[in-house]
Amino acid sequence: MELLTIAEVRSLRERLEGYVVETPVWQWRNRDAVEAFGAETAVFLKLELFQHTGTFKPRGALSVMLDLDRQALARGVTAVSAGNHAIAVAYAAQLLGAEAKVVMPKSASPIRVARVRSYGGEVVLVDDVGQAFAKAEEIQKEEGRTFVHPYEGPLTARGTATAGLEFCTQVPDLDAVIIPIGGGGLAAGMAAAVKALQPACKVYGVEPVGADTMFRSFQAGSPQAIERVRTFADSLGAPYALPYSFAMCRQFVDEIVLIDDDAMRHAMALLFHSMKLAVEPAGSAATAALAGPLLERLRGQRVGVIVCGTNIDIDSYARAVSAAEPVIA
Repeated sequence: MELLTIAEVRSLRERLEGYVVETPVWQWRNRDAVEAFGAETAVFLKLELFQHTGTFKPRGALSVMLDLDRQALARGVTAVSAGNHAIAVAYAAQLLGAEAKVVMPKSASPIRVARVRSYGGEVVLVDDVGQAFAKAEEIQKEEGRTFVHPYEGPLTARGTATAGLEFCTQVPDLDAVIIPIGGGGLAAGMAAAVKALQPACKVYGVEPVGADTMFRSFQAGSPQAIERVRTFADSLGAPYALPYSFAMCRQFVDEIVLIDDDAMRHAMALLFHSMKLAVEPAGSAATAALAGPLLERLRGQRVGVIVCGTNIDIDSYARAVSAAEPVIA
């Protein structure tokens, strides 16, 4: 397995200058945070929802595409995604003067499809994710486009590691970091960077119970698949784990915890009422883990929480938050 070095991550972060922003960190210490997590716990939010395109995804997409030569860029790129990765690939392609043709399931949020097109990406809609990968492979072969994977591979991990590099530079002496896991690309890179820069820091991954592919993979000791994704957090709905991201997570993530959809709804509501952050379900997952299964274990510690994205339409957001019980009296 090709491991990352901090020198490589720093070099990439310099190459990404002007393409991505250094997202801010906010110490969450108002009344609501005290009530939810305890006054003795210091919570630091890494606000990746303020990245270009609304998620961390451009870091990985640009890491892959900056490595392409002129001929490859001229042939264009393709990708498969329910939304966030497709948006990031279209954004990266526009910046680098390439054409992006992305394959999305018909169930994808219309607002995400529109955002892909707003960056000049061409969208091919198919019935389901299985067909999407087959269609992308067909496009790759027939048109010579480079396939940009949503979460697998060392270049993708090197890109997401830049978020870990930033976080560890912004907040010293973290005791724990909580990272959402879909396919594992974000956790693979971030965890590697955190362990290199703050070795004593514990790294926790969090998955929905309805898409627990990495949790099952950890238990089995090898990449596993699930029959069906059963969570409303579509950004975390990877149907299977893949070798590189699994191996990186296995090496650098200390433990994976599970949360249900209701926990994410409550965390979405808490982030809105307390922080005025309107996040997609995946963006609330780390907060849900801290408020739930990790609450007592991390009490009194310095905890980093990744708020990974915000690409959700208003109606879906309102339904999710209104389904949660009030978090503020």
